[in-house]
Amino acid sequence: MNIKSIPNLVCADESGSIVEEQHLLMLCRQGRGFALPRPDDLIPLPLSSDLFLLPGRKALGLDPETGKIQAVEALAVAGFASPGHTLSGTAAYLPEPDAPRLPLYAYGAVGYKHGRFWISAQLVDKDQRQTFTGISQSEITRKAHELLTRYPRNRLVRHLAGCALNSCCPAARNLALGRFEAPLPTARSCNSRCIGCISFQPPDSGFKSTQHRISFTPRAEEIVQVMEIHCSRAKKPILSFGQGCEGEPLTRSDLICEAVSMVRTRISQATININTNASMPDMVSRLAGCGINSVRVSLNSADPDLYHAYYRPQNYRFEDVSSFIFEAKGNGLFVSLNLLFFPGVTDTESQLDLLGELIEKSRINYIQMRNLNLDPDIYLQLVTGMDLGPQTGLKNFMKRIKKQCPWVEFGYFNPYLYPG
Repeated sequence: MNIKSIPNLVCADESGSIVEEQHLLMLCRQGRGFALPRPDDLIPLPLSSDLFLLPGRKALGLDPETGKIQAVEALAVAGFASPGHTLSGTAAYLPEPDAPRLPLYAYGAVGYKHGRFWISAQLVDKDQRQTFTGISQSEITRKAHELLTRYPRNRLVRHLAGCALNSCCPAARNLALGRFEAPLPTARSCNSRCIGCISFQPPDSGFKSTQHRISFTPRAEEIVQVMEIHCSRAKKPILSFGQGCEGEPLTRSDLICEAVSMVRTRISQATININTNASMPDMVSRLAGCGINSVRVSLNSADPDLYHAYYRPQNYRFEDVSSFIFEAKGNGLFVSLNLLFFPGVTDTESQLDLLGELIEKSRINYIQMRNLNLDPDIYLQLVTGMDLGPQTGLKNFMKRIKKQCPWVEFGYFNPYLYPG
C-alpha cells in the first residue's frame, strides 16, 4: 500500500477546533482491530455529512516512521456520512475509563489531505430523496404550515408537520414538499427492545432517543387522507408504514390493512411499503391482500445469536423473521433488507455465509445498505466470544453477495416499483 495516498489523522484541540496531525496517518477500526484504510475505500466527505467530536476518547493514528499506532492527547473525531453512503470503517480511538456512551449515530473514520476531509465510506445509492441542498428551511416551513391550515383536524398531518418543523425528519419534510417517500406512522408500541432504538430508550439505557414516538393511534381515515395528499403531488409516490417515530407497524396490522384497502384502487401506481421487524409471518397474506406490495425487513445479521443480542425480540424469534421473508416472497411482495451494516462484523466470512444463504434461498430482491447507529464499543461487546472469521471489506462483501445472488440489487432507500 502506498502510504502517501493515506490522509492524515484529524482530532480536536481543547477549544473543540478540528486540527490535522501531519505526522500521523488516519486509522480505521475494522471490528476489533485497527488498520490503514484502503485508498479505494476512501471518498471525499460528502455534502450534508457531519463531523462529531468523541468525548472521553483519544484519537489514534499511525506513525509512518515507526509503523506503530500512537494515541494523541486530543479528542477523536468521526464522520457521519450523508444518506446514500455506507461506512467501510469506523473511527479509531482509545476510550478513557469514564468515557460516556456515544449518541445513536454511526461513527466513520475520517482524515484530511489535499485541503479536504476524507471518510471511509462508499456511495451505494444516487437517489437524492434525503438531500435538501437548494431547498430553504423557510420553504419547508411554509409548506408544512399549508398542510396544517388545509387539514386542521387530521392528527397525523399535525404530527408529521411537527416532525418536519421541529425534528427535521427527512421523510416528513418530503411529505411537506410533496416528493419521494411519505411516512405513515401508526404504532405506539413495539415487540422488540433494540439496543439502538431511536424512538424509545428506557431511563437507565444511557441513550437519548433521537426521535419522539407517536403519542396517539391515527384513525384509518386520517391515514388515507395523508396517502391521498402525497399521491396527488408526488411524481413517483412511495408510502411507508414503519417510521423512526413509531414502534412496530405489524402490531397495528388491522388498522393498516383497513386504511390501505380503503384507498388502494384510487392510488394504483403508488408503492405502499411497510418497514418492519418481520415478527409476524401469519400477517403476510393479509398485508398482500389489502394492497401492500413492498416490505422492508430490518436485520443486523442472519446469525440468530447476534440477531437476538441486538433486537432483543419479545415473543418472537429469528425463525419468525425468516418465515416472514419466505411468506412475503410467496405472496408476490417486493422484499428488501434493511441491513444494519457494521464494518468488521457484518462483512466477515461467517456473517457473509449466513446472509448469503438466506438471500439465495428466499430470493430477496433488494438490500438497503444502512449504517448501524450505535456506540461501536457497545456493538462489539455483543460479538465477544464469537468466531467471525476474516473480514472481506465492504466492496468485497457486496461483490460476493452479487456473485452468489446475481438478481439482488443494492441501494439505500425503498425503491419505487413502477416503470417510468
